[in-house]
Amino acid sequence: MRKYLLLIALALTCATSYGFSLEATRFHCADDTVKINRLLAEAKVAGLSTPNQYMLYFGEQLLGTPYVAHTLEGDKEYLTINIDQLDCTTFVETLVALTRTALQQSPTWYTYAANLERIRYQGGKVDGYASRLHYISAWIVENAAAGIVREVTSIIPNADSQIKSLYYMSANRDKYPALADSATFAAIKKLESGYNMHMSPLLRKNDLMKKEVIASLQDGDIVCLTTKTEGLDVMHLGIVKFDGKKPHLLHASSSSKKVVVDKYDLYEMLRPMRNCTGVRILRVTDN
Repeated sequence: MRKYLLLIALALTCATSYGFSLEATRFHCADDTVKINRLLAEAKVAGLSTPNQYMLYFGEQLLGTPYVAHTLEGDKEYLTINIDQLDCTTFVETLVALTRTALQQSPTWYTYAANLERIRYQGGKVDGYASRLHYISAWIVENAAAGIVREVTSIIPNADSQIKSLYYMSANRDKYPALADSATFAAIKKLESGYNMHMSPLLRKNDLMKKEVIASLQDGDIVCLTTKTEGLDVMHLGIVKFDGKKPHLLHASSSSKKVVVDKYDLYEMLRPMRNCTGVRILRVTDN
């Protein structure tokens, strides 16, 4: 407990300069900061240089981490720091924040916290439930504009496009307790209105067996699984990990209840998923 209080005291002196508010931060446990610092320190001596190398490295370090859904939910919106319990979205956000931090001059847990807030929230600031980037299309737009990721889907051979309107959350208000608040519901509706007939690139899942497509993928690429579900854009996230010559998905799996590398390659994994239409591919930048 004393060590945890000392870390909090340190954060009070550093939080302002790194751009996140300690009052708006929620830790999973007293060891969160220690674990993050250890991961960052070990990565620094692992001989890595590119963002994709860091993404894969951190993903492999988190193999076996329990899958737990809804860890960000609560009566109030906090910047939740939790590397012990991950779902598919928080897994990818954790990897991106760790990677961005490792590439910076001050690779510590409070730099990580600032990066995580920048990645997870609109404008890079926690400002209530509606400020969280719930839709992956909005997440991509926000983080691409900030220079954190770039989408490479359109430059992969056979790339296609899709047009979708986002309204799943407002149409299923009862599934999201926070939307019982009328102001929060209105804010989500406003966000959704900005993605009416939104066009985005798409790589059809049947193309994932083609050699030229496989050759365009890299270890550590972020994979966004697109969906047929009306009003929704992405159904699952993970990163690429090659096993031999085939790309597999390293992800927080709800069926396996932990972070795993899927035993099937990406094409074979997605082929039987009737609700999955394809993928979008992102890369973390080295800005």
